[in-house]
Amino acid sequence: PGVYVCAKCGHELFSSHAKYEHSSPWPAFTETVHEDSVSKRKERPGALKVSCGKCGNGLGHEFLNDGPKRGQSRF
Repeated sequence: PGVYVCAKCGHELFSSHAKYEHSSPWPAFTETVHEDSVSKRKERPGALKVSCGKCGNGLGHEFLNDGPKRGQSRF
């Protein structure tokens, strides 16, 4: 339980309340803690490249419409 932060700068990214079990080996979240927690850029259809909103450290992807509920995204 708690808040997941950027390993590089400590910026708050995701809450354990938004974490859920997914088939990938990586932690999966449905939303960020703050609107500016991450920055995003389109990488390919259905996926955005995600970086820390403060320092730009690479965090992986946001997969559009791949969350636990219809229409939700998965980080």
